[in-house]
Amino acid sequence: MYLNIVLTDEANDTFESIGEQIRARWGDREVNEFRKRTYQVIEIIRKFPLVFQAAGKTENIRKAFIHKNCSMLYELKADRIEVLFFWDNRQEPLF
Repeated sequence: MYLNIVLTDEANDTFESIGEQIRARWGDREVNEFRKRTYQVIEIIRKFPLVFQAAGKTENIRKAFIHKNCSMLYELKADRIEVLFFWDNRQEPLF
């Protein structure tokens, strides 16, 4: 059984923000690759929600590696997977 994936408002905002940073530095082609890779990771999570490492002390929140510069944090809920936000890995670590 595959779970539905829902993006929070913060996830949408941070996804767009990182996409704009990529566009400014490397152009549209790299943005498209970033988006493609993100959708691939989301499909992996939909099929195998526990595949990525737990973030911090809780097992329900996990950190998915998108690219060397970007990760996605998501939370496992009873009826869905909720993408919390995207994180630029060059910032201070979250945990």
